[in-house]
Amino acid sequence: MVIKVFLATSSGSTAIKKKQQDVVGFLEALHVDYTPLDIACNEQNRMWMRQNVPEEKKPTNGIPLPPQIFNDDSYCGDYETFFDAKEDNTVYAFLGLPPPPGSKEAEQEKKAHIMENGTHADYSNTDGAPDDSIEVPVEERNGKAHGQEEQAEDGEAEEEEAAEGDEEKVAEETEEPTEEVTEDTQAAADEEEGQDEEEAEVEEEEVAE
Repeated sequence: MVIKVFLATSSGSTAIKKKQQDVVGFLEALHVDYTPLDIACNEQNRMWMRQNVPEEKKPTNGIPLPPQIFNDDSYCGDYETFFDAKEDNTVYAFLGLPPPPGSKEAEQEKKAHIMENGTHADYSNTDGAPDDSIEVPVEERNGKAHGQEEQAEDGEAEEEEAAEGDEEKVAEETEEPTEEVTEDTQAAADEEEGQDEEEAEVEEEEVAE
């Protein structure tokens, strides 16, 4: 892929010269390889640029002004769209190039990917296994671990409540028969005591006779 920047080196417009310098200077600062193509001294370059700028991107007079930017034969945009991409940190996307690792644009893409998919695919290697060489943000690791701890605590609390309920139920079932047994035992004791008293009275009567 070759980035082509169509320029007018002998333009008499100060505004056009400034725009061209901004585009070229920014590409050089990013170390992006590009090919400058002069339309002022090369009629072929001028005709190619005018023919390949999409109709909807041309001004009302139908003649696009430099700088115009292409990726091979694919149109990227003019100075205004380039400036917007620069402000939004999306220049590589504007140029149709993959952002280099560590760049702001690469970080933005990673965050957007995580938010869309809800996964950390970028933290895995090509085999799908976690890659220890890639640093996962501490907040994300802690957040995941914290969630697991909360789930474990909730599970333990539910088990304790269930165990307490079972103990209370067993205690109630155990107490009720005890009361019944006590009443039956007392009744039996009273009956035996009455029989003893009757036998004692009978013996006394026999002795008296």
